[in-house]
Amino acid sequence: MARQTKALITTLKRALKAHGRTYADVATALDLSEASVKRLLSTNQLSLERLEAIGQLIGLEITDLVKQMEEETGRIERLTVEQEREIAGDLTLLLITVCVLNRWTLDDILQVHQLDPHTCTRKLARLDKLQLIDLLPRNRVKLKVAANFNWIENGPIQQFFQQRIASEYFNSRFQAEDENLIVLNGMLSKSSNQAFQRRMQRLAREFEEFNREDVSLDFDTRHGTTVIIAIRGWRYGLFKTDVDKA
Repeated sequence: MARQTKALITTLKRALKAHGRTYADVATALDLSEASVKRLLSTNQLSLERLEAIGQLIGLEITDLVKQMEEETGRIERLTVEQEREIAGDLTLLLITVCVLNRWTLDDILQVHQLDPHTCTRKLARLDKLQLIDLLPRNRVKLKVAANFNWIENGPIQQFFQQRIASEYFNSRFQAEDENLIVLNGMLSKSSNQAFQRRMQRLAREFEEFNREDVSLDFDTRHGTTVIIAIRGWRYGLFKTDVDKA
C-alpha cells in the first residue's frame, strides 16, 4: 500500500507540473502554507479529501490519477545512449520511431511513407527489442514510454536533428497558416533568463498535452508538426568585431 501511495503522489506531482501548477497554487487550494504542502507531498501523507482537492485544481478525478499511475508503471522515460545511437544510425528506424511515438499505426506509416511492409515490420520488431514498444498480434503497436519521455539532452538523437535537420527546418519563410517564427533579442538578467526557461518548459508540456489529446482524432485531421523552443546568450557573428573573433 505504501508503495502505491508513493507512486500515486509521484503521478500527482507530474500532473501538477504538466498543468503548470506550483506548490503555492496547491497551498492556496488547500488553505495551507507552502511548507506544509511540501511536507505532505514529500512524506506521502495526503488524505483522500486533500488528494481530491488537488485533483480538482488540475481537472482530474482520483480515478484519473490512478489510471495515469497504472499507465506509467514500468514505462521508460529515456533510452540509453547506445539505444539512441542505434536509432539515429538507421534513418528508416528513426522515421518509424518518430511515427510510433506520435501514435501512428502500421497502416498509417505505410500509407504516408510508402515503405516496404516487411521492412517496416522488421523495424517495429527492433523497437520491441529496444523496449520502446510492445509489438502485438496483427502488428498493432503499444507504446511503452512514459508521458514525460524525452531524448537524452545533447544525445545521439538531438545531435542528429541539430546536424541534419536544422538547416532544412529553417528553410522556410514561415508564412503558411500553420507556421510561425518569432525571433526576440534583449538583455536579460540571470534570474529573468531562468524564469523564461521555466515558461518554455511549460509551453513544451502544453504542446505534449495537445499531442496526446489529438490522438483520438482521425489520422487525416492531424498533421506532422515540429516546434523548436530555444534560448541562448548569443552575439550575431555578422556584427562581431575583429577583437571578438580573436
